[in-house]
Amino acid sequence: MLDPESLAAKCSGLSTAPAAPTTGNSMQVEELRDLVVKELEDMKGRDILVIDVRGKTSITDIMVIASGTSDRHVKSLAEAVYFQAKAAGEMPLGMEGANEGEWALVDLNGVVVHVMQPKVRDFYQLERLWSLNSPETGSQASDAR
Repeated sequence: MLDPESLAAKCSGLSTAPAAPTTGNSMQVEELRDLVVKELEDMKGRDILVIDVRGKTSITDIMVIASGTSDRHVKSLAEAVYFQAKAAGEMPLGMEGANEGEWALVDLNGVVVHVMQPKVRDFYQLERLWSLNSPETGSQASDAR
């Protein structure tokens, strides 16, 4: 039986180094996170928070939570993130709730973006849910600003 290094030497293009997390295309998760935060800031999103949820869930690596001032603002923030990611070559998996404007979700695979009106954000408290300290990892929430 071959060990991984021997197998990699025999098979061209095979590497024993772990691949960096990606979003499915060429962009790294951290690059996509930065693109999302920049777009939210440019569009005057409020209280932007980035939470690294790796090790807590398998649905995504990073959650970005932001507030919009009205239903139109929530919708425009979500649409701007969606279209900027698409323009950067990252095809979003989907967008939900933008038509209602209270809570919009943009799924970019490695990054999930929640844009909410303040009253909805206060009610659901996603920051509290995903930032709960676990014995192994501790709190991993960070303010993007």
